Amino acid sequence: METRRLRSGWTTGTCAAAAAAAAAAFCMGREAAWGEARLPSGEAVRFPVKPVPFEGQVWHAVRKDAGDDPDVTDGVRVLARVERLAADAAVSPLWYGTDGCPGLYLTGGTGIGVVTRRGLACPEGRHAINPVPRAMIFQAAERALREAGARPGNEAFLIRLSIPEGAALAARTFNPRLGIEGGISVLGTSGIVKPMSEEALLDTIRLEIHMKAAEGRRRLILTPGNYGERFLKELGLPEDAAVLCSNFIRDAAVCAAEEGFERILLAGHIGKLIKIAGGVPNTHSRYGDRRMEILADCLRACAGKRRQEALAEGLAFCVTTEEALERLEQAGLRDAVMAEAVRRMREVLRRWTGAEKSGGPEMEVVTFSSVYGILGSSMDAEALKAWMREG
Repeated sequence: METRRLRSGWTTGTCAAAAAAAAAAFCMGREAAWGEARLPSGEAVRFPVKPVPFEGQVWHAVRKDAGDDPDVTDGVRVLARVERLAADAAVSPLWYGTDGCPGLYLTGGTGIGVVTRRGLACPEGRHAINPVPRAMIFQAAERALREAGARPGNEAFLIRLSIPEGAALAARTFNPRLGIEGGISVLGTSGIVKPMSEEALLDTIRLEIHMKAAEGRRRLILTPGNYGERFLKELGLPEDAAVLCSNFIRDAAVCAAEEGFERILLAGHIGKLIKIAGGVPNTHSRYGDRRMEILADCLRACAGKRRQEALAEGLAFCVTTEEALERLEQAGLRDAVMAEAVRRMREVLRRWTGAEKSGGPEMEVVTFSSVYGILGSSMDAEALKAWMREG
């Protein structure tokens, strides 16, 4: 059976640059059915552009095609408008400018998020339009303006971007966690969206860890998902110290160590974390399961291989970790097995992050289930809260 090759798409930044080129031509009295953008590689790409009424003005829209990447912005309209500024117009400190295109300024509008925290590629208070897209937008607009007879530098122009659906889409992205409010970001480094969402997700996780470090934090909680966040709240641990690391537990832990965090707590459901006890760096099922094998190995280690062999073999027939826990509970061995599992998790994390060596971060672990609550912890709840306390 032939495997279909995944189709690449275009970044929001590329679409914005093409829309800005058409809007710049329109500002000079020219109609443009196409907008051209130059990728960082130097390649020129063209997109169909439509003039659309928005907020009482004419804007130019490019509809984004993200290819086969599961991008939440696939299909959205990226809008641009270019306005000539009066000679005495005040330049807002929140607008972007560039030495490469003097006289051009850039800002966001409806649906473009505003940065509220340090550590991102955009300054606090400005719209989340990343550096590479900014350069592409400025270059595309300047090229179109000059072709239409304008003289950027001798006269000034403001480029505005909007994504009407951006505010609604932002809730489905990492932006609220990153401190980007009111919309999505204009992103892109190559100008092309390659269908490799796993790498993009890992980049976002690394960015959030970096931002926590930039805020001066030295204590960090890693948790695989939203369930873990709810558990942290119930436990009384600081939710604002947490980063959702998805399946990338090893990568996130190593990143946190490299960012200089002194204390790292891994908190999560046993269904994910038991894999860490077996040294599995990525807990996604595509990299294998092994949950029951690892549980059985922990059982043999703490209860004696011969006495518990039948129970260990029986775990292989369990479909979920909750089912396996029930069997261990009935045998009176749940606490012992979970203590061994947590010990192994902590040992693996210390090895991954270099905590075994002097100068590495302190590592602790707490794991839970939806049925039994806390299953195992390298510290009790009060000690963990004290350990994570700021100061």
